[in-house]
Amino acid sequence: MNIIKTEIPEVMIFEPKVFGDDRGFFFESFSQRIFEDAVGHKVEFVQDNHSKSVKGVLRGLHYQLAPHAQGKLVRCVAGEVFDVAVDIRKSSATFGQWVGANLSAANKRQLWIPEGFAHGFLVLSDSAEFVYKTTNYYAANSEQGIIWNDKSLNICWPLSDEPVLSSKDSLANTFSNAIHFE
Repeated sequence: MNIIKTEIPEVMIFEPKVFGDDRGFFFESFSQRIFEDAVGHKVEFVQDNHSKSVKGVLRGLHYQLAPHAQGKLVRCVAGEVFDVAVDIRKSSATFGQWVGANLSAANKRQLWIPEGFAHGFLVLSDSAEFVYKTTNYYAANSEQGIIWNDKSLNICWPLSDEPVLSSKDSLANTFSNAIHFE
């Protein structure tokens, strides 16, 4: 497993070693030991989620407040997405900064997004299936969102047209009005 650091040290890309031949391929998609060695602490995943979206759908930027904050290990198992993590920890040196990565069925990369980050993705292919592990259960009363096109964040989404949003995502808070982590 190749661990790739991003501009925000806590957000990491996990790139598996793929063994393939004319029959297909094999790779280890997750190892608790390798993962915890990379992130530097014990992590317990409690829930797996799976979504399917069509081209141009943008989901996010989502997060949950404490005590229901979620770390997420995300990957795209069909198609391709542009995945984004935004640091919303006020005490962080990277507060308000974002990182983005292309995740696809072809590159098999995963992105680790720790607690204290907002998360979103844009579907680049005709459709995409997105799966992720979370460190906490979904709690509707703790769910929060930041608008995808917040001017202060200036996320460089690879868009040619307006994205397709849920009504909830289209009404999300601006970064300055959002509730942040301490």
